[in-house]
Amino acid sequence: MAATLAQKLVAKAAGRASVTPGEIVTCKVDLAMVHDSSGPRRLKPRLERLGAKVWDPAKLVVITDHYLPAYDEDSRKIIQIARDWVKEAGVDAFYDAQGICHVVLPERGHLQPGMFAVGGDSHSPTGGAFAVYMFGIGATEMLGVVVTGEIWLKVPHTIAMDFDGALSPGVSAKDIMLFLIGRFGMDGGQYQAIEYRGPAVRALSMQERMTLCNMTAELGGQTGLVASDEVTLRYLGKGEIWDSDPSAPLLARHRFNASDLAPQIAAPHSPANTRPVTDFRDKLDLAYIGACTGAKLEDLRMAARVLKGRRSSVKLLVAPASLRDQQVAEREGTLGTLVDAGAELLANSCGMCAGYGPHLLAANTVTISTTARNFKGRMGDPAAQVYLASPYTVAASAVTGRITDPRDMLA
Repeated sequence: MAATLAQKLVAKAAGRASVTPGEIVTCKVDLAMVHDSSGPRRLKPRLERLGAKVWDPAKLVVITDHYLPAYDEDSRKIIQIARDWVKEAGVDAFYDAQGICHVVLPERGHLQPGMFAVGGDSHSPTGGAFAVYMFGIGATEMLGVVVTGEIWLKVPHTIAMDFDGALSPGVSAKDIMLFLIGRFGMDGGQYQAIEYRGPAVRALSMQERMTLCNMTAELGGQTGLVASDEVTLRYLGKGEIWDSDPSAPLLARHRFNASDLAPQIAAPHSPANTRPVTDFRDKLDLAYIGACTGAKLEDLRMAARVLKGRRSSVKLLVAPASLRDQQVAEREGTLGTLVDAGAELLANSCGMCAGYGPHLLAANTVTISTTARNFKGRMGDPAAQVYLASPYTVAASAVTGRITDPRDMLA
């Protein structure tokens, strides 16, 4: 029977030869990931009440990223709970202040095509870029996984998003996602599996594919997937090819020409308020390059291409998504270009995107940001205005002080 990539991954986890959309199956979890906010501080007291332990410490990854840098008593306590608990639980895969969980997890080699994984964060579908069935779950579900190593699942249908052609210079995966969210809305994924396909997707780097799958959360899908290929195996250094069968039935298939796509802007206060950048000329107070969907090495490089030889005319904050990415960016000169343009470097953490830290937006501040969400009050005062865009567009807008088409600066 022809099967989609999602069906193949779920069937493997369920120990079945095949599964059918709509079935309820129990899946064995290959890996579970939690961060300092979703993990030890919630798991520790519940496990103690149950008298239970982690089913397999080798399959649990803990990463601190939300409450860093710890600058008050509450955040220091949360971080310390994580540091103490991983020792108690025997968890060796603990990454403390190394960057944002969705970037650190594949960076440190924990994902391989064919896996079934869960994460204690809504952007956990990032793992789907590696042909891993990965999705976000809440604290109660995570407790069940951590104790049993299993989780039930309603087998999803697959919605295919095909992109033919090639992206133009100055257009990126972030623009693809903002376009899709604007087109279909934040519930357009119907909590199904979204598979990103086509020549334009195949041409993307792994970190750009991560951006696609990451923002499946904003599109309303359960998970986002890209079939593994030579790009995947080259990034990981090993792995298998996992793909959908050509004749596998789909819930829907949408086809677009990537060559027609312009840079996109999501206006306050929803990622679905998206229109082409040419519709905007709003003045700005701040530009922010950060978060798991906007400050990876590839994202920093995009911003540097625009900012090279230029200066930001507004406050520019840059929070590299991982320490390793920052170190590479520093060695190759990318970081220097950003600093020369006036960027202030922040910690390798979720920071403003998670509504944490000393840089939260004041009332009436108008910001353009590479983050995935611009909900009212998420990054500070509810009266702040946040526009979402790609690193290219954020960098170009920082130079002019108003929302600007980056293609003009890359010509």
